[in-house]
Amino acid sequence: MATATALIPAAGRGERFGRGANKIFAVIAGKPILAHTLSVFEACPAINNIVLVTGRQDIEAAGDLVGRFGFGKVTHIVVGGARRQDSVSLGLAKVTGEIVAIHDAVRPMVTREIIERSIEEAARTGACVAAVPVIDTIKSAAPDKTVTGTVDRSDLYVVQTPQTFRTELIKEAFARALAEGFHATDDAALVERVGRKVSIVPGSYDNIKITTPADMELAALKLGGGETRTGFGYDVHALAKGRKLVLGGVQIPYELGLQGHSDADVIAHAISDALLGAVSMGDIGRHFPDTDPKYKGISSLELLARVGEMLASDGWKIVSIDATLAAEKPKIAQYVPTMISCIAECLGIDQGRVSIKGTTTEKLGFVGRGEGMACWAVASVSR
Repeated sequence: MATATALIPAAGRGERFGRGANKIFAVIAGKPILAHTLSVFEACPAINNIVLVTGRQDIEAAGDLVGRFGFGKVTHIVVGGARRQDSVSLGLAKVTGEIVAIHDAVRPMVTREIIERSIEEAARTGACVAAVPVIDTIKSAAPDKTVTGTVDRSDLYVVQTPQTFRTELIKEAFARALAEGFHATDDAALVERVGRKVSIVPGSYDNIKITTPADMELAALKLGGGETRTGFGYDVHALAKGRKLVLGGVQIPYELGLQGHSDADVIAHAISDALLGAVSMGDIGRHFPDTDPKYKGISSLELLARVGEMLASDGWKIVSIDATLAAEKPKIAQYVPTMISCIAECLGIDQGRVSIKGTTTEKLGFVGRGEGMACWAVASVSR
């Protein structure tokens, strides 16, 4: 069996990913994307060593990751360039073996079988790419976005990585591209440009490149180990004259309102605490204290939206919310659909993920005496 060096370019910033930081460190199924990718190459007998290329700002973090997960085949961690082609070129300078398999760091679902057959094909022909046939209908279009025709897809392929080459061939192709100022979107294009044929080996429709948060969700399903958590929230406020009654983001006509530093929306507060509790982020009092004048009179729906943003920035997706309001008066049934709409909109989730119910305490306790309202909420989240 032929063997190869794996070259893993990981220096991109991933603007479309929406996090700012290098997406190779985003966690899926309990470990970073880069760790998933390196694990496959580490375990593949056909890989002799691994050259990892990353941004200067990520060198230390990449080194820590390699040590933490025990990737003994990583022999070089190289500072990359401004573009992917620059980074691959810098990595190639460290490759000494006869064959090199170049693979995107953010394709963690590559398999040993794809790697091995690409190495065997490159040993035989000199150059190959993993690819899958196009399965969707392809249309050509004019600049005004009107269709100009339907493209025959029978000979079309979606190219993936690894892209695998005899080392001397890919180094020659890169050197010529550098000398002539030519840039391409993949490595094989440079080999094609010097007049050499590139073969196709079967890839996999699962071998996706993680580009957006939606890709993260798909990868989590495929890689397993997705995490789901549940949180509980409870809030209570006294009723008082001279206050507006706001429940679930909806102002309800009533002679009394709820007393509080903000608008005292007891439903929004309980939901906020349930969400924060699910991800171990404390409660709304910790993040929006009633001693801070900037929160005086603020809409609790605005605070709930901020809680949603906090969860999203940490990779959490809201699965469901269920809240029960305890109040003798007024009846809230007619307002529930609007409440659900307000809460779903501020959290950016489907209305079908939100449930709000009303109940009484049969005239027992402070709620039964009409002195205040209470709300219980349960929230489930996943990532």
